[in-house]
Amino acid sequence: MTMTINIPETADQFTELITRVQRGEEILLAQNGIAISRLVPIQSPTQPRTSGQDKGKVAIASDFNAPLPNDILNDFFNSDFPTP
Repeated sequence: MTMTINIPETADQFTELITRVQRGEEILLAQNGIAISRLVPIQSPTQPRTSGQDKGKVAIASDFNAPLPNDILNDFFNSDFPTP
């Protein structure tokens, strides 16, 4: 559940607000009724990252660094090719 509180009211309720955030709630801080900031709990990683944990899950093609075919290269230099 999200709670909205105006900033001047936060000083009196700071400890309670932090306790609510620690329980997983989201607190919107407002100025004159307009939300300007959000207090949210920090999400810790579900598991520690371990070097090599994805070994064997990714395959890189043997021709990964091979030059692109000319028809594809020409598209990069063709002025008629649409650009964003």
